[in-house]
Amino acid sequence: MAKKNFKKGRTMKELQLYIINNKNISIRKQCELLEVSRSNFYYEQIGENELNLKIMRLMDEEFLDHPKHGVLQMQDFLVALGFIMNVKRIRRLLRKMGIMAIYPKRNLSKLGHANYIRPYLIRGLKIERSNQLWKIDITYIPMAKGFMYLTAIIDVYSRYVVAWDVLQPGRKQ
Repeated sequence: MAKKNFKKGRTMKELQLYIINNKNISIRKQCELLEVSRSNFYYEQIGENELNLKIMRLMDEEFLDHPKHGVLQMQDFLVALGFIMNVKRIRRLLRKMGIMAIYPKRNLSKLGHANYIRPYLIRGLKIERSNQLWKIDITYIPMAKGFMYLTAIIDVYSRYVVAWDVLQPGRKQ
């Protein structure tokens, strides 16, 4: 019973953090108790190879110029540059970068169609002091080897950066 409640709502990575190098309990036994396979515990992610990083950089630059281009247009762009690539590979890299083509989607702004419409609570609100309203900003930063996200929480009144963090997807934290 306790094992079920302990595991409930935790990801595999969170469970792996509980496993430590202990002389009293072997790693095999700890993995067994947490129901984590040892291959998952010892697995280390391999980053993208140099060619994929170069292609991701090119696709990122193309997307900034042409945000309406989808997978097939990106494939045409890469073929024009001399890279013959499978659509599945391009789609995987675009998903890894978090890039989606901008195109008209279903119109959910019509009243009565969306279940998640909420009132805009800060309309007409007068910001008169610090810590009354915070905003969050997530910025995509292309790097030499991949990309990163810069997240900042900003106090609207004082424009003070309350907190910030840099995240590189695919890298262990």
